[in-house]
Amino acid sequence: MLTIFWLVFILTIVGLIYFRQIIEFVRQRKRLIHFVDKLPGPHAIPLLGCTYQFKWNNLEFSYQLEEWASRYGPNGVCRLWIGPVPVIIITKAGAAQEILDSKILLTKSNQYDKLSEWLGTGLLISTGDKWRSRRKMLTPTFHFNILNGFVDIFAREAQILVGQLERYVDTNQSFDLFPYLKRCALDIICETSMGTKVDAQLNHDSEYVIAVQRMSQLIWKHERLPWFRLKPIWYLSGNGAEFDKNLKLLNDFTRKVISERTIKLQEEMGRQHKDSISQLDDEKKRFAFLDLLLMMQKENKLTDEDIREEVDTFMFEGHDTTSSGMGWTLWILGHHPYIQKKIFAELDEIFGDSDRPITPDDLKEMKYLERCIKEGLRLCPPVPLFARNVTEDTLVQGYTIPKGSTVVLVPIYMHRDDQVYTNPEVFDPDNFLTERVASRSTFSYIPFSAGQRNCIGQKFALMEEKTVLATILRKYYIKSMETVEKCRPLPEIILKPPKGFMVQLFTRRK
Repeated sequence: MLTIFWLVFILTIVGLIYFRQIIEFVRQRKRLIHFVDKLPGPHAIPLLGCTYQFKWNNLEFSYQLEEWASRYGPNGVCRLWIGPVPVIIITKAGAAQEILDSKILLTKSNQYDKLSEWLGTGLLISTGDKWRSRRKMLTPTFHFNILNGFVDIFAREAQILVGQLERYVDTNQSFDLFPYLKRCALDIICETSMGTKVDAQLNHDSEYVIAVQRMSQLIWKHERLPWFRLKPIWYLSGNGAEFDKNLKLLNDFTRKVISERTIKLQEEMGRQHKDSISQLDDEKKRFAFLDLLLMMQKENKLTDEDIREEVDTFMFEGHDTTSSGMGWTLWILGHHPYIQKKIFAELDEIFGDSDRPITPDDLKEMKYLERCIKEGLRLCPPVPLFARNVTEDTLVQGYTIPKGSTVVLVPIYMHRDDQVYTNPEVFDPDNFLTERVASRSTFSYIPFSAGQRNCIGQKFALMEEKTVLATILRKYYIKSMETVEKCRPLPEIILKPPKGFMVQLFTRRK
């Protein structure tokens, strides 16, 4: 009898605990819905939210998002319900500043969870003390002296790219430039981040190259269609098995490289391989990102898996985004021959008739080309969305954004704000003249995000893009074949063209 009493007592206590938790969850949920539904946005229904209205076709979906942002977010803030998850869309600089300037809203959203299975909690996804310590640790690895050492890699791979494109020159044959740029960027990032060559430009059938491409597609599919977040559906569709296969291949590749580079570094530097970066003054030596991490391993108490996370993060962030940025800029230039002529004049002034390799000093002289690249990033920012978890109630443009929601910043809308840019749809490199930049908010142009969590690799990306584009434009004139209407930027993990960058190449006549 006593045993039954205690059993009933324990079950009652457990029940009360769960009951209180349920009551608290319901209270918090009602509060969340109360504040979110004060924001303007499209009609939502229980469980499915707004997703029942989503266009299945990616191109149509992009038009739908633009129409909703225009209709519901004239002040830069509107809301969507992605299933039961509230997403607050930020489309103007003023609202973006209140998010990106925050010292509290630093946690990446749950939309990055699938990506974290590949990248772990490296710099892109980590938060709190781990993010702060990693950011502080990694900042010296992007010092300009180290970046300058990568320019010869940029230049060498750009020359290989030019050789790959030679077959199309002066043939009047249209072709898709995008895969060539992606393979070039992948070769660059693998050598600069891991110190290893995958020869993606020469070996199109590489398992590693194919796996990288498929992972981005699968992650976007998982995030855009919420039913794939249910594991049974994800695996029954076949996507889960393919994702796991590619994940293992990519992670195993990086782990193998780490192991090999550790041995090689020990052989080259003996017991001095753990020296700090400040001691690496020998300009004749070039260290990959991985080498620098291995040198800091003991000092910063990094495990091999910590290093794997950061290397994979750098590799992921540094090839898809740069290939997108280069592709859009070249494609837009293909519609503006008079702007190309200005670039040609600048390059001819720097190089004359020589075929000499590009140097870091040359990059500093490419001021007009840099403005063109930045204008390309304005119109078509490679990262279409930045998302943060709201960990505390936050006031944005007079609205309370409640704890538990997600904010998503959309650079492509901010960059085309007619209250900030005159003729925002027009490609105008003069938007990046010093006086124009000084006249507008920093948050009106955020291709590399902004605030504390801005992209640590933005100088690397600009140097790479200048090198590759200058190498192409020293030799070729580019003509784009698709109209702007038929090459609308599509948001996925990166901003991509619907059918590639269809162009023709012609030998420059000096």
